[in-house]
Amino acid sequence: MAEAGPGLIKNRLDMGGVHYPIANTLTAATIGPFSLTGSIDQTDCGIVPISKAGGWARLTGTNENGAGAILGTQVGFSPVLNGTLVLETRLELQAQTARHTWVGFAADRALDTAEPLTAVTVTITPVSSSYVGFFQDSQLTANGFWYMAYNGGTATAPTTPITGIIGDAIVTAESQVLRIEIDTNGTARWYTDGELLQTVVGACSTTTLLAAYVGTFGTTTTISDVDLNYILFNANRDWTV
Repeated sequence: MAEAGPGLIKNRLDMGGVHYPIANTLTAATIGPFSLTGSIDQTDCGIVPISKAGGWARLTGTNENGAGAILGTQVGFSPVLNGTLVLETRLELQAQTARHTWVGFAADRALDTAEPLTAVTVTITPVSSSYVGFFQDSQLTANGFWYMAYNGGTATAPTTPITGIIGDAIVTAESQVLRIEIDTNGTARWYTDGELLQTVVGACSTTTLLAAYVGTFGTTTTISDVDLNYILFNANRDWTV
């Protein structure tokens, strides 16, 4: 098929005007170019502006283990047909306890969203068939770091994050820019604040459709959250269909 129109899909959401009230009744909402799903019909879940210069909003999960809220694209992007895929966000964690935070791509995005993986003490257990992303989980023995996870490609998925700490420890209430890139061959790159931390060839499936999102999930009866300044998503249009 001939190419026509914009070939680059480029979505960005700055959080200065974002507001989806907590304790609403919907199971999904559209916010700018992205969708908000998860347990957003619960009394403790939503996204609301916070008083911080530059336009920030707090994505709030829930107080149920494994449940939460995510903001991003739908499942509909293939590395081989739409790559290079890019997800970038600027965020802050106001606490590092009682939460699982995900920034990246995954093959699953149910309305009542679960994490792409679970992480307890020193072990990662994949949930989604294909994913690439950063995560922080308070249930890990060394829980104050961004870990770089991947699954579904030719590379063996890591299952022991404690032995693979790369980068500085997370500083509570200090902003960071996290960026994930996935090439058409499944090679993935992880960046923090513009610094390349890791490159993995064959990190994920090249043909499985992925969603790009930021998510916050509960691990106990404490409500989880993450503060966001912006989310940026880039992909190339597939002209073959």
